[in-house]
Order: sequence, then C-alpha cells, then structure tokens
Amino acid sequence: MVRNDPAQRLVDLGDFIRQQRSSARMSLRRLSEVAGISNPYLSQIERGLRRPSAEILQQIARGLAISAETLYVRAGILEREDTGDLVEHILGDPKLNAEQRQALIQIYRSFVGNAEVRATPESVEVDQA
Repeated sequence: MVRNDPAQRLVDLGDFIRQQRSSARMSLRRLSEVAGISNPYLSQIERGLRRPSAEILQQIARGLAISAETLYVRAGILEREDTGDLVEHILGDPKLNAEQRQALIQIYRSFVGNAEVRATPESVEVDQA
C-alpha cells in the first residue's frame, strides 16, 4: 500500500525494495554493484533514511529486473495507474522470480494496452468444434 505521508512513503519504498531484493535472492552488496550505487546509500534507502532520485530508482529497478515505474509510484514521483493493482500484486508476489514477474506484466500490459476495441461476451464467437 502506498501512503501519502512522505516519511512513511520512504519507509514503504525501502521495505518494498528490500522485499524485491530478497525475492530475487540478491544480497545488498550484489544489488549495489549491479545498480551502480554505493552499498551504504542503498542500505539507507532500504531503511527509509534517504529519498532516492528518479535516476537512482531506475538503476535499482534495472538491478532488480522490475519496472522503474513501480518504484516511481511508490516514491511519489508518479501517480498510480489504475491497473486494478494487478501489477503491484505481481511485483509483490514472493513466489515469482524476476523473469516470471516481467513476463506476466508484459502479457498483462499487452492485453490492456491494445484494448481499444473491447470485446463483449456477445461479440465473441467460440468455436464449439
């Protein structure tokens, strides 16, 4: 859940990053190396003590193989898209690895992104053969 209180938002963001890092079975040191940021700075972000820039969030997202947009929303940089929180649930599911999360999100977005003409149950014919 994303909150409006700036201090709590930073703590929630740090918790989310830590959860994603744990799900990816990645140490703090390894994520800092992959993301190209210092180990102490990443630790402070995870503890909610620092407000990372959009660029730093993008580097962290790349290191975790998740959407930077998700981190931007959690940090309060972007407004939340109305996706029924499905993307957030996919990202937060500890049973999925990073590749599975990305695949599910890409599939979901391919369906909703191309939904200019929505089919109704009456307009869809099913081959009963």
